Amino acid sequence: MSDLVISRLEGHVLHVELNRPQAKNALTTEMYESLVKIFGDARLNDEVRVLLFKGGRGCFCAGNDIQDFVTQPVLSEGTAVLAFLHELANFDKPLIAAVAGPAPGVGTTFLLHCDLVYATASSIFSMPFVNLGVSPEAASTYLLPRFLGHVRAAELLLLGERITPEKALELGLINAIVDEADYWEYATAQAEKIAAKPVEAVRATKRLLRAHNVSLHQVIDAEARQFVQLRDSEEAQAIFQGFLNKK
Repeated sequence: MSDLVISRLEGHVLHVELNRPQAKNALTTEMYESLVKIFGDARLNDEVRVLLFKGGRGCFCAGNDIQDFVTQPVLSEGTAVLAFLHELANFDKPLIAAVAGPAPGVGTTFLLHCDLVYATASSIFSMPFVNLGVSPEAASTYLLPRFLGHVRAAELLLLGERITPEKALELGLINAIVDEADYWEYATAQAEKIAAKPVEAVRATKRLLRAHNVSLHQVIDAEARQFVQLRDSEEAQAIFQGFLNKK
């Protein structure tokens, strides 16, 4: 498995970290392949009661790697990206995220699948898909209206503007803004509290909270088909090349 994603079990909490700091933890196909295995194994391992996704300290995840957008069949059928989104929708144990720094694109839509999200004042959220000439993913077109209502969801997805931690807290996208110095430790303590509770009661509650997961799979696939169509357009390709040329 790639060393770009690190996982370790501490007690009954599986800690998952991204390890590509030079690229602000932008996700590559190789990293998605690792995440598919980690999440799949965790779902089937009774020793894992909670998964704590920490991104990287001070830098959560800068979304998908732009180079992959150009050279890899991102979100096409059979890809690791699409497999991971389905694995995420299937994950039936508590999922907690600890966020600091950049979290654009999938860094934000991933959080819609989490049960608890703790962020710092440095966190930067956004879903700039339309700005890149593509459509949203990770079932965000279903989850956001469900969580926020249509008009607020449309504002976030159609404008694609940055969302401050304060705004994210107001909207209910995160649970709390915590201190930068110990946000990993705070999220870990919350994960350990849940891991110590009756296992079957916790998992039953999670299943009931996420009883819409059958619909999620249909939305994920529909979004992926639209994403691929737009990604391959001249407009989107020109935008991606513009980003690459700036490097």
